Amino acid sequence: MHLLIPAAGMGKRMGSDRNKLLLQLLDRPILAWTLLAAEKSSSIKWVGIMGQTCDFPDFKAIVSDLNLNLPCNFILGGETRQESVFNGLQALPSEADRVLIHDGARCLATPALFDRCAESLLNCQGLIAAVPVKDTIKIVDDSLIVQDTPDRRQLWAAQTPQGFEVKLLKECHNQGRSLGWEVTDDAALFEKCNLPVQIVEGEETNLKVTTPMDLAIAEFILRQRLTA
Repeated sequence: MHLLIPAAGMGKRMGSDRNKLLLQLLDRPILAWTLLAAEKSSSIKWVGIMGQTCDFPDFKAIVSDLNLNLPCNFILGGETRQESVFNGLQALPSEADRVLIHDGARCLATPALFDRCAESLLNCQGLIAAVPVKDTIKIVDDSLIVQDTPDRRQLWAAQTPQGFEVKLLKECHNQGRSLGWEVTDDAALFEKCNLPVQIVEGEETNLKVTTPMDLAIAEFILRQRLTA
């Protein structure tokens, strides 16, 4: 299975002046934990990391320090996640039939989750890892007045990995570029093209490190895992 990792962001909500994936989490950069999980997966055989050229020396140092057996390829990212994934798709080997896409900031994803998504992708066109929403969700207007309360049983919180047939996802990205669609994940492109997206059970601990509080929670979870 081929894996693409968008890693071109700056982490403004983290209050950082550098790529947040280079921030330390315990004794390693955030990106390192993501790569270690991919390395321990029995399914991932190729990794592409989309980033900015200024970060490539640091990314390469991380890969070198981890002494990974996985081949890691460095791909120029874009100004948005959508552009970065588009670039990553173009850089996939010609034999790539299916691809997983995983945000580098979701550094707590387990190898088991990668494997579960990879296995499910063999039998569907597109999928996302997701977990059921526990909270009651309110839909509000611009004045913060509640307009509706959707049925929680039909709500799932999207995570990554997300997985797709490469040919179909390339077609969706090309259509999105031609029509000026701006989306926050690849599943949304699939949905806009009327293609099915399957849910794969995600992990409650698979949080996205976006704020300093997220970083503190991630550190707590990792410490629990390492001492278990």
